[in-house]
Amino acid sequence: MKKTIENNEDKEDRVFTRLLIPKERIPVLIGKKGVVKKRIEDELGVEIRVDSGSGEVIIFAPHDRAEILLKAVAIVKAIGRGFSPENAMLLKNDDYTISLIDLSRYASTKNALIRIRGRIIGRKGKSRLLIEELTNTKISVYGKTVAIIGPWDKVPLAEEAIRKLAEGARHATVFDWLYEQKRLEKFMKMDEALRAPYKRKFENSEEIE
Repeated sequence: MKKTIENNEDKEDRVFTRLLIPKERIPVLIGKKGVVKKRIEDELGVEIRVDSGSGEVIIFAPHDRAEILLKAVAIVKAIGRGFSPENAMLLKNDDYTISLIDLSRYASTKNALIRIRGRIIGRKGKSRLLIEELTNTKISVYGKTVAIIGPWDKVPLAEEAIRKLAEGARHATVFDWLYEQKRLEKFMKMDEALRAPYKRKFENSEEIE
């Protein structure tokens, strides 16, 4: 939850939020000599305070730039769910979002969870990489969750593919579906490109009238 605070060190009110990430991910968030943490702070204009013992992260942002706080939270959360800082920083882009899928919804036992994780990752990571390639997303399988970073219109495709695999669908069936979505997208882009000159001509004729 966001709150507004003021202290003697600040010349202006700031908004802040707290979140917890796995303690083993704290070194990744901080980076060697603090380089990752500093990069996030400098590029977004926020302040990050980290408690290495508990995994608590507090993020501060100017009160008139609360939207930046949301981006910083998303980036920290992404690092906490196993993404590299480089991939997490994609969330600076307004066109990108992050989605989390809780695999425990599909697994009633530890062995079932391991099996589902294996289906999503695939041998030598090939399944995960193919989903990433076909959906233009980045995927992290960490603990009981799958996290997806990508453009707003691509993330739902990756979500659906992962859900299908978690529910037991054959890999071939899932990948055929993704290839079909890719073909449909290509067709729609070609159709739009073909229509564009006629659309401009029609709009220009209307202006003349």
